Amino acid sequence: MHLHFRGTILPEGDVRDLWVVGDRLTFDRPSGESVTVTDRGFMLPGLVDVHTHPGGSADGGFDPGVFARECADHVAAGVTAVRFPGLAGAVPEESRADPALPRMVRAGAWLAWSGLSSHAGFHTVVDDLPAAAVEQARANDGWCKFMGDWDFEADPVPLDLMKAVAHAVHEAGGRVAVHCQSAAGSLNAALAGVDSIEHGMGMPEEAVAALATGGGAYVPTLTAFAQSAPRARARGTERSKLWLRGYEAMVLRARDAHEAGVTVLAGTDSAPFGNVAEEVACLIRAGLPAGAAIGAASWTARRWLGLPGLAEGGLADLVVYAADPRAEPEVLRHPLHVVLRGRRTVTRVPAAGTEE
Repeated sequence: MHLHFRGTILPEGDVRDLWVVGDRLTFDRPSGESVTVTDRGFMLPGLVDVHTHPGGSADGGFDPGVFARECADHVAAGVTAVRFPGLAGAVPEESRADPALPRMVRAGAWLAWSGLSSHAGFHTVVDDLPAAAVEQARANDGWCKFMGDWDFEADPVPLDLMKAVAHAVHEAGGRVAVHCQSAAGSLNAALAGVDSIEHGMGMPEEAVAALATGGGAYVPTLTAFAQSAPRARARGTERSKLWLRGYEAMVLRARDAHEAGVTVLAGTDSAPFGNVAEEVACLIRAGLPAGAAIGAASWTARRWLGLPGLAEGGLADLVVYAADPRAEPEVLRHPLHVVLRGRRTVTRVPAAGTEE
């Protein structure tokens, strides 16, 4: 039996009928029996969290059971696709094939060049960063992730080496995500032509122009840093003040990047899993228009990952809300219906005072 939806389709804003046939969408009424799920509401392409690290265990390792539960938390919040820019273990094949879990884009391990000033226990330390990055991209859905820096007061990976990594991975047909938490690291990554800067702590204005020229995206992960900001303020040390200035720069650069035409995307990098609505709220507070902030977690993010939106023949991932999230962004926290891979995974009763 096919699923039938009627409502306002975003971002276009047209009221249309939409059917789910297997794992595909169609605007043409299919033959066979259909059941109408809803005849009103606002339909978005399934949400996306482009920076999340599920599956971490208490000892710093990887727990497949925790991974599956945290991925399921994403789905319950309307997230139908996730990108993992660094995991402590391999994605279990049974989880990747599970129709109840999000579509997954892997980026391998956290690669850390041996010449960095310091490393964390979860880093995979390598001498030949370009070769390791190519290997990871080939093994992980075309993406790799490396640490452009680690200590925001120390030197980053040199620009020439970052350029060598980006060139090697691009020649191999892959894409590069770079962790940056210093002004110098963010600028080097942007000048190197990487595909995404993650965090961008302390990012200078010049980096925005370089990203715009090179076509790179910005994933500020404001949610995670906003959670840490009160503790940094309470400490009041000189280092914590530097950290806060770096965080404040991230907030400014998110708006600047959007205004410069850079693709800004929603990634949470934080627990609880399934909190991409909070990242959208952070982007709106940073100065992005509501539509752009929502697109950063939906249609824009899907297009960037190569996933279609609500299009004829597109993948059957959609989420339905009682109100227009562009006018009421808070509604993103309360999806009425979530469809993933053509299966209705979440259906909720509308809140009191609303109509579905």
